Amino acid sequence: MDLSSNKLVGEIPKELEFLSGLRGLNLSNNHLKGRIPDRIGDMHSLESLDLSRNNLSGMIPQSMSALTFLSHLNLSHNSLSGRIPTGSQLQTLDDPSIYTGGNNQLCDGPLAIRCNSDQILQLGRNAEEDEDDDNVEEMWICGVTSGFITGLMGILGILALMSRWRRALFNFVGGCIGKEI
Repeated sequence: MDLSSNKLVGEIPKELEFLSGLRGLNLSNNHLKGRIPDRIGDMHSLESLDLSRNNLSGMIPQSMSALTFLSHLNLSHNSLSGRIPTGSQLQTLDDPSIYTGGNNQLCDGPLAIRCNSDQILQLGRNAEEDEDDDNVEEMWICGVTSGFITGLMGILGILALMSRWRRALFNFVGGCIGKEI
């Protein structure tokens, strides 16, 4: 599946993980953000994966090491961080250019930069903070939406029960429509 250079925005849909028979996925050169789906390793048949030239962040999921047929990988030109996962197939993909270009906080794997335990702990904390920020934003949106719906239902309920208010609203709207602007 080649969806490269399509100006796609948003996050990579987690539902892609269910395409276990997919052999190639190219989402390069788009405007995707967020994280690589945690269970990308469930795409067992994947031979080629190109997520380069996006705005992806966070750590490379450990599940990627389960991609035993993977022969082409490109994660360059993103903002990925942390330790590059190890696995029998990932060890064969030893070209550093797979990961370079913007991924300044990646370490280990074929890169000359080695991770130390302090880096990994700090990156883990940053990932948790990002997730907390996402949860707060989702809660705020849910709160505003439920407040709007509750207010709208209250107004509609009053209009349904009070005929005098309903007539006044219809007269007001009718007067506005009948006037020239």
